[in-house]
Amino acid sequence: MIEQTNIFDENIEECSFLPLTGFFRTGCCETSELDKGSHTVCTIITEKFLRFSFEKGNDLITPVPSANFPGLVVGDRWCLCAPRWQEAYEANSAPMVVLRSTHKGALEYIELANLKKYAIDLS
Repeated sequence: MIEQTNIFDENIEECSFLPLTGFFRTGCCETSELDKGSHTVCTIITEKFLRFSFEKGNDLITPVPSANFPGLVVGDRWCLCAPRWQEAYEANSAPMVVLRSTHKGALEYIELANLKKYAIDLS
């Protein structure tokens, strides 16, 4: 079992219950060996990121009820796949992040310094 802690090695905080997010739909960016996409980055969705994702073939706007996916709007918090966040970062389209709600597993794909550049919860 993977330890469910954030990038600071603290208990991971909730990302969102509305919309309900996370690979396990627990509201947290928890992960396991089953999570092949590494849904570990708690993000705050932006229009720029939604456009980027759509252009990459991943429509995050349209609801898919059969997959328990509500569709996202600007301002939603969502557990995003770490490799996708990194790809968006490289394209200057990354959304903001909530570090205390971001699983430490994200650091396998993203440098901490880059996450901190987009953090909303650093003093």
